[in-house]
Amino acid sequence: MGREDEMKHVLEVTELTKQFPTKKGVFTAVDGISFALKPGEVLGFLGANGAGKTTTIQMLLGTTTPTGGAIEYFGQDFTRNRSEILQKVSFASSYTYLPWRLTVAENLDVFSRMIGLNAQQRKKRIEKFLRAFDSWDLKDKTFGSLSAGQKTRVQLAKAFIVHPEVCLLDEPTASLDPDIAHEVRAFVRTQQREYGVSMLYTSHNMDEVSEVCDRVIFLKKGQIIACDEPRRLAQESGLTRVSIGAVSSPRRLEEVLLANAVSFSQAAGAYELFVSHDEVGVLLSELGLVGIRYEEIHIEKPTLEEYFLKISKEAA
Repeated sequence: MGREDEMKHVLEVTELTKQFPTKKGVFTAVDGISFALKPGEVLGFLGANGAGKTTTIQMLLGTTTPTGGAIEYFGQDFTRNRSEILQKVSFASSYTYLPWRLTVAENLDVFSRMIGLNAQQRKKRIEKFLRAFDSWDLKDKTFGSLSAGQKTRVQLAKAFIVHPEVCLLDEPTASLDPDIAHEVRAFVRTQQREYGVSMLYTSHNMDEVSEVCDRVIFLKKGQIIACDEPRRLAQESGLTRVSIGAVSSPRRLEEVLLANAVSFSQAAGAYELFVSHDEVGVLLSELGLVGIRYEEIHIEKPTLEEYFLKISKEAA
């Protein structure tokens, strides 16, 4: 079994720190964070503005030098093997730009030459990935003439032309129309499923993160404050809300809820119950066993966005 077969992580970050000098002393943008990206995993990298996400990505790309800590890709030290590693790592962001006066095709051709593709490979991949992001009709337009959403789609095409093993995606659906954003999410999942691409994924759209990411990390003031599956973190944000209407026996319902210490409210003949996610099925089964019937039901699970808002308000 080879070294790559044995590899547990394609990216491993240990005690990564970045400090900047200021007039008042030193500002710590990234404060000793450690995490790992598994082969074929989409890892959400989340936090409010100023949490340290962008600085971390810059260090992972080698455009900013860490103050301390270590970065390893594929079991290799990034500092010592930067050129070799970056042949397998790509990046796309809604906030970076290509040369404005070159056409989309010219920009992608220059990049493809830089990564060593021959003429046939360049032609094939440029068309393949522009079409993947519904951007083939943009090939002869200058980059500077594109809309924000079109620029984002071209940046995504550029990121995947290299056939990366690791891709860092910074707000990949920002500025995109909902239909194109949906296609981008589907593309990300396809790259993960069919080609085993590992991705670090930042976004402020928590529904999108829940859909795309296998695991998420939350940063706050340069530190990791949470790391788990999206659904698990969402469950920590509060109780599931169960709304039922047209109840056959309101008095009996209230007796059952009080006996089970279930919080509830009642208005206009409808009841809103507040229970933990794991207890929803048990409670509904009990209502059925005691003969309580209802004609309307709506279950609203806690969301990752609620968790995000919750931890954003809490003290670091």
